[in-house]
Amino acid sequence: MFSVDELVTIPLLSALTEKELDYLAGEVEDIRLVAGEYVAHEGEGRFLAIVVEGRTELTKVVNGVEQVIGVRLPGEVGGEIPMTLGTPLPASMRAVEPSRVLKMTVEVYHTLAAMAPHISATVGAAALRRMDMLTAATAEPLEPTLIVIGPPVDAGVHSCDSFLRRNEIPYQRLDPDDPAAVALAGHGDRVAGPYPVVVRRDGTGLVAPTMRAVAGVAGLTVTPGREHYDVVIVGGGPAGLTAAVNAASEGLQTAVIESFAPGGQAGTSTRIENYTGFPFGVSGDELANRALQQAKRLGAEIVVTRRVEAIDPADRTVRLDGGDVLRPKAVILATGVQWRRLDVESIDRFVRSGVYYGAARSDASLTQGHDVFLIGAGNSAGQAAIFFSTHARSVTLLVRGTSLAESMSAYLVEQIATKANIRVETRSEVVAAHGDQRLEAIDVADRRTATTSRREATVVFVLIGAEAATGWLPPEIGRDEHGFIVTGSDATKAGYWRGDREPFALETSVAGIFAVGDIRSGSVKRVAASVGEGGMAVAFVHRCLALAS
Repeated sequence: MFSVDELVTIPLLSALTEKELDYLAGEVEDIRLVAGEYVAHEGEGRFLAIVVEGRTELTKVVNGVEQVIGVRLPGEVGGEIPMTLGTPLPASMRAVEPSRVLKMTVEVYHTLAAMAPHISATVGAAALRRMDMLTAATAEPLEPTLIVIGPPVDAGVHSCDSFLRRNEIPYQRLDPDDPAAVALAGHGDRVAGPYPVVVRRDGTGLVAPTMRAVAGVAGLTVTPGREHYDVVIVGGGPAGLTAAVNAASEGLQTAVIESFAPGGQAGTSTRIENYTGFPFGVSGDELANRALQQAKRLGAEIVVTRRVEAIDPADRTVRLDGGDVLRPKAVILATGVQWRRLDVESIDRFVRSGVYYGAARSDASLTQGHDVFLIGAGNSAGQAAIFFSTHARSVTLLVRGTSLAESMSAYLVEQIATKANIRVETRSEVVAAHGDQRLEAIDVADRRTATTSRREATVVFVLIGAEAATGWLPPEIGRDEHGFIVTGSDATKAGYWRGDREPFALETSVAGIFAVGDIRSGSVKRVAASVGEGGMAVAFVHRCLALAS
């Protein structure tokens, strides 16, 4: 704790009386930090912080990238803006070197201000100065790492957009006939395809690159840094990232292998309303980004654009596409599920050229000013309809059932009813798609009237449920009749378990290999449940490793 003699040396507190200093000494927190440790994070509840020793910096996430916007040295104050305005912290504070910080709660601050009015006047004046600094920092445009050139409706451009956004890479997209794009990579008055054309800061470019090539030039990890790990996590959705956070924080050498971008199916959700701790909801990509930052900060290695081709249960090896072979002590399968495909043959050729499986916030540009169709009646479809209704001219939900209430949460049904530009058509389904290079129209069958009508349509999102994609797994890892992985006592009951002990609750039919989240048979298909299983799996990994030692 701070002594009165220490408090009186702090400029803000130097004029306080002995009585006021005695009060503070018994109420404020004495926080000691190592380099890189945070005092608090952006968005948390307000308090006043005074640096006593060392050096701290203020950081703010701008366009998905954490930027340093200020420094606090001994004697300097942080948190004056929220303390004055009653708002959450607008920036994070972390130690640059070993530091000591005095933390004053709202209650203590107000009590002190009543005892010594000059304190609030000083803090208020400092808040005005800091607000000017904060405004300038957030108004400064972020220099893009990459320039992506191509029309937003192009399939390759759409994939590149989604990949960069979900991996938190700052970039700028330009149309092919934009003068800036022509100056960078074009001839005449337009940049020729195929698209996307991806230009780096040094002016060199890639034409229609693979996502792995894009990841490489963006500085993402595409090759594992070692052969041996304590745990390899296959899949970077909520369950996989949570497992990575827990494993890395507990000192395990941890790698996450993700075929596209962290976040999984939940990462494409436009709004998750029922996740605890977010009273106004949170988008899937925001939740995924926070988990990704946390996993990286704690030391987990995130490898993207790599697919696990095979697992050999006998020698516990994991083989990636490209030939890399990893040898972990334990494996956590968190591959999630994939969107169920629409059983309409003519629609396949328009995938990512007017037809999209899943719906993410980054797809908003595709819907701007258009008449959009969504196929599905679950929560994902409802969330997407509400989000896109603020961008699209109209949104039509095509539902096979007789009502949304059969499969959608009540709160979403109620919100949809308040949106004038959302139309719900029940007992309806798409039976054909038409167009040349891109989707131009769909045929919709109305099962009530036994009629079919053709609708002009350039943007259709398909959200009709999900299915397991586990055909690549070895036969030793048991699955149920739908392809989901059986674990724990279910693996024993089904006759798959061959171990000389009882399997742990999330352990598959192969000892040391675990399954979590949506891919697990019997799991609750909710983000919160996946997060919980990701944390539990690491506890079981520790027990498994202890048995093997």
